[in-house]
Amino acid sequence: MTKLELKGQWNTVKGKLKSKYGQLTDDDLAFAEGEEDQLLGKLQQKLGKSKEEVREMISGMTE
Repeated sequence: MTKLELKGQWNTVKGKLKSKYGQLTDDDLAFAEGEEDQLLGKLQQKLGKSKEEVREMISGMTE
C-alpha cells in the first residue's frame, strides 16, 4: 500500500477500524498527508500491535 492509496481510501479504512476496534476515536484516526508514521504510532499504542502488524491490518482493509 502506498501513501497515495492510503489517502484515497482512508475514509473507508477509518470506518472499518472504528467498527472493529471500538476504543479508537476520530482523533486517533486523524490522518494528515505526510504524517503516516504518527498515525501508525497512535494505532500501535492503542491496539498493542507492532507497526508492521498495523500496516498489514490497514493494507488488508483496503483490498
